[in-house]
Amino acid sequence: MSKHYDVVVLGGSLGALTCAALLARRSWRVLVLGQGRKPAFYTHDDLTLARRTFTLLAYPSPAWGRVLVELAQSQTFRRRALPVEPMFQVLGPGVRLDVPPDANAFGAEVDREFGEVRRVVDALYEQLAAANAAADDAFGRDLVWPAGSFWERRETSRVSETLPFLGAQVSDPLAEFPRDHAYRAVVEATARFASDRTGALPPFALARLHGAWTRGVSRLAGGEDELTDFLLERVRAHGGETRVGERATAVVTRGSRVTGVQIDGEEAPVGAHFLVGDAPASELLQLAPKFLAGRRLPWPRVVRGESRFVVSAVVRDEGLPAMLGTESFLVPSDPMASAFSSPDPRYALGVHLQKVSGGPGNANGRSLLVAEALLSREAGPPVARARELVLATLEAFLPFVERHYLFVDSPHDGRPAWDYRSGHRVEVDRTALRAGGASVDVEPMASRWDIADEELADGLGGEPLRTALGNAFVVGSSVLPALGQEGELLAAWSVARIITRTDRRREKMRRDMWSKVELG
Repeated sequence: MSKHYDVVVLGGSLGALTCAALLARRSWRVLVLGQGRKPAFYTHDDLTLARRTFTLLAYPSPAWGRVLVELAQSQTFRRRALPVEPMFQVLGPGVRLDVPPDANAFGAEVDREFGEVRRVVDALYEQLAAANAAADDAFGRDLVWPAGSFWERRETSRVSETLPFLGAQVSDPLAEFPRDHAYRAVVEATARFASDRTGALPPFALARLHGAWTRGVSRLAGGEDELTDFLLERVRAHGGETRVGERATAVVTRGSRVTGVQIDGEEAPVGAHFLVGDAPASELLQLAPKFLAGRRLPWPRVVRGESRFVVSAVVRDEGLPAMLGTESFLVPSDPMASAFSSPDPRYALGVHLQKVSGGPGNANGRSLLVAEALLSREAGPPVARARELVLATLEAFLPFVERHYLFVDSPHDGRPAWDYRSGHRVEVDRTALRAGGASVDVEPMASRWDIADEELADGLGGEPLRTALGNAFVVGSSVLPALGQEGELLAAWSVARIITRTDRRREKMRRDMWSKVELG
């Protein structure tokens, strides 16, 4: 072995980097390998384009607050987080609902658009407030989610039994609304795009994710890349090593344990006591062919279902409605709710739209629109048509926007970018985009997961934290997919807890540290 680390972390997701930062803070020697994950933004000439949408929905979560406290970064991060107002908009046939943070202003919006169900809406948010208060209490505790061992299940089940909409308390928070009422889409659209699980969401996840959108949405000026840099800097500040441009090509095993990883381009592997990855367990284990030889494992527990297809469009500001918010959901069907309960046979796509104004590459009266649609592998449109369908949805809700396109691209379809700056569409070969960080080849889409084991974590979980390798763990979106970002944070905290407790000296150091760190 050329070098040896306590923990090797594979991936650059929120869960992987949070786990790495926590373990580095707890004096474990950590190596982070990015496994090919690319930055959220890329450029062409003086234009900025995006690979992914990103909303900091986990900011109010006690799971994130607990991470910031341990990293002693609560005040620093609070200065980075910028409030979004309105928190989001929902646009549908004949409907435009703004959701501002002020309760009285929101009530006026509901009266204007959905006055006939104002009482039901008020009752819904009373329910959601109670549910999220209980969830805050549960997720603020030092527990393992999803629990694995007997003692973990004993600890966690005591708390999970108190949560509304779970277990014996399962009920539909939208039960009081008429079956096809448009307000269902307001709740379902926000929750669906925030979740990493396909299909109908468990009632608790629906309440938790819509609650995340309605109790104060924040953003970072640099988007997802700023959050990534923040966590990587924390790893380095506590002695960890970050090599985000490199990847492990193989996992070295002895028996049923990891002993190291082979890094692409290096002759000798690096040693590791523990391995943490953000890919599903089945994909992580594919890197260990020696371990898999002759074994039959009960996986995959999750399979890739829907994919997040993203289109970037740089447009002139005069082509956008003055009231278009930072976060919008476009629902192109009537009744609205049907777009989020069953596939449209004509492939009408619901879209999560983000508007990024100002900043490098988007100044001088132009904005970046980042449009995300969920493509089903079985019932959705082919990727080759998805760009046009997403733009058709934008053009249906933003009149005349097509006259103001400057540049349009998607990294997911492998097609040329479209340059409109000359006054007509010019196709730009992908090789010309390489200098700004784009790939010539098709870039994979982020996945949402179909769940094979519905019993895990009351329908919230996808697969266990522990893998068939005794010292390898997963912390990505496949662990608690129903909860989105918060699920990744819970998984990251849980794995950091499990690893820390294998060393009594470091566990004692951590307990002593909590008497000295900031208290929020």
